[in-house]
Amino acid sequence: MKYSNSIGIFNGNILVSKNNKIIYDASFGFTDATKTEKLTKESKFHLGSITKEFSAVALLQLQEKGKLKLSDSVSKFIPEFPNWANEVTIKDLLQYTSGMPNVNWKKIKNDKDIFDGLVSIEKLNFKPGTDYDYNNNNLFLRQFIIERLTGIPFKTYSEKFIFQPLGMNSSVMTPFENEKNVAKGFNNNSIQDPVELPITGGTYTTTYDLLKWTDSLHSKKIVNKKSLYELGQHFNILETQSALGNAKFKNKKLIEHIHDGRAGNFEAILFSDIEKKITIILLCNNYNGKISDISEAINAILQNKKFDFPKK
Repeated sequence: MKYSNSIGIFNGNILVSKNNKIIYDASFGFTDATKTEKLTKESKFHLGSITKEFSAVALLQLQEKGKLKLSDSVSKFIPEFPNWANEVTIKDLLQYTSGMPNVNWKKIKNDKDIFDGLVSIEKLNFKPGTDYDYNNNNLFLRQFIIERLTGIPFKTYSEKFIFQPLGMNSSVMTPFENEKNVAKGFNNNSIQDPVELPITGGTYTTTYDLLKWTDSLHSKKIVNKKSLYELGQHFNILETQSALGNAKFKNKKLIEHIHDGRAGNFEAILFSDIEKKITIILLCNNYNGKISDISEAINAILQNKKFDFPKK
């Protein structure tokens, strides 16, 4: 890790757990582009796509309570959407098989603009359930359904039914103001990321809180075994993601969980080998595209296998 930091490919926090014990945690580098303040274990990083797990789990929690079924169509919850909403199911939103076009980011300033963008979709790119397209309209639609069903903002739902019960006290969801210990993304030219739009759903958290999330998910504390299996299913072609990223099962039991994310210059990776009781978490605020290589090297070290130092 010192080497990766010294060659400029890692500025962030790392946590490694083995046999349910934290065996390594460290911070390398700086909180923002000014490079005046060093990162600490309290630093919060944007999770990028790993944040998608929270809306997915929320939907499965609601299914467990009998409030919905994954086979339900979108129109059941948001009837004012056009006819395509009769065809798209919650399962499609979880597996990115809805056929919805991607968000038109040029027109987006807030949540209302995203909702209006969904209302303005006239037709789908393909028949739901027949193909795969990983895009954020699936994510935002999940959040809107949760809001309609529960009568509270998705951010509030996440705090009340996910973060607080699991003791994830350092986790915050966008939009927010004046939060402490929030790292800022920056590139290799020391240019800071622009200020985020006030859109719901981006999660900033610490390595410790992400470990709490992972452990609770894998031990079926937050959803049951059947729900966990459903969350890990993906469309049946290569290189497609489930709601958990890449999840491997043996006899419907989760044995491996890998999910990465990126938002601006933030990058994150969660690697869990559940059978070997290994979890590796890397959260970074200076994008270099090397955290998968670093994670693989650490996993090899933990298993006494040959490994390569990550290259610049």
